[in-house]
Amino acid sequence: MLEVFLTEEQKKLREEVRDFVKSIPRQLLLDMDADKVRFPKEFLIEAGKRNLLGLRFPPQYGGRGLKWVDEMIALDEVSKLGMSLSCLYSLVTICGEALNAFGTDAQKEKYLKPTLEGRMYCAEALTEPRGGSDFFGATTVARKEGSHYVLNGQKRFIVGAEGADYFVLYANTNPGAPTRDSLSLFIVERDMGVDVKYVYGLMGTRGGGAGRIVLRDVRVPAENLVGEENAGGMIFYQMMIPERIVSGTTGGSRATLEIAARYADKRKAFGQTIRSFEAVSFKIAECITKLDAISAFTYAVAKTLDEGVGTRGYQRRLVSELKKMSTDVQWEVVNEAMQIMGGIGYTSVFPIERAMRDARLGMIWTGTAEVMNLIIQHEYYKELLAKGVEGRDTEADVDLTDEEIAEEKVYE
Repeated sequence: MLEVFLTEEQKKLREEVRDFVKSIPRQLLLDMDADKVRFPKEFLIEAGKRNLLGLRFPPQYGGRGLKWVDEMIALDEVSKLGMSLSCLYSLVTICGEALNAFGTDAQKEKYLKPTLEGRMYCAEALTEPRGGSDFFGATTVARKEGSHYVLNGQKRFIVGAEGADYFVLYANTNPGAPTRDSLSLFIVERDMGVDVKYVYGLMGTRGGGAGRIVLRDVRVPAENLVGEENAGGMIFYQMMIPERIVSGTTGGSRATLEIAARYADKRKAFGQTIRSFEAVSFKIAECITKLDAISAFTYAVAKTLDEGVGTRGYQRRLVSELKKMSTDVQWEVVNEAMQIMGGIGYTSVFPIERAMRDARLGMIWTGTAEVMNLIIQHEYYKELLAKGVEGRDTEADVDLTDEEIAEEKVYE
């Protein structure tokens, strides 16, 4: 995040998180990427001990009562550890949002508090085998039987599934209703009978415990319903804000660019360092400019959420813009970094190739870049057509009479 935006307290928070990030063993990152570690529980335990999980949530449940701006400052530093660990760190914020915003006091005490302390581990169960972007086409069903719901179905690509103690999971409770009024959200404990299958062979973002879960007549107490029955659609729209804003970090991308820039300052070709060539130096200039722009936009979006500015639709548009822009830029930066470094960047001598494998996922998960575009244009048109022209009517600034304009402006 750009220095000009930070208060002294936020700078202290940044240093606190930097100290935590520096404490993470290099070998853990290597073992995760090699699939030797499938769920780095010790990372979350240490973050919990340092009171660095779920910073926005109330102190009574283990949070610090901070804001989205503070959360993004922390995430910026954590993202330097790679996408797997930053995702697991973000999961606490994402699942915690459902519990904090819609859960009962008992649910917060039982699940949110130990999660923020690093003693309990969560995962969000959204995607199904037959539906990626088609979230509302969920086929997992929850049938009410007395004081329980009986769940049947599957979820896949669930980050953190391997180590999760519980899942924040959507299921269809009213199959005959319109899709947006048919889903409910549940807290489903692993020990209730959830079958977790680890997913092997991920291109990148390894070691975060991404898995598939199968529910066969899993009995969930009615008290584990989050919010009201059939209100899962409304909850989902709220949840997409933390889901997507956490993609707005630039720490990992900046670290990747710095590796390439330092390399360019040392590597010599044709009798001079390669940073002397415009083909290289201009790539660095363009990358850092884009990253600084993303940092400023991240702050603006976080501040918008903190201050409650605009409608929910407006906030969803901004968060979707940030998710699309930041993941696009992350991909561009890692590609340019590899291009600057040439052949050595394509090897494991530098962590560039690992960053590239991680970055490709950003444009797919929690809503693809194409879905972000759909949301952006939809919410923009809603805003545009609901209001009149604000300020000067620039459409009228043409050299034609009203009669000529009327003759030429034919829409049907």
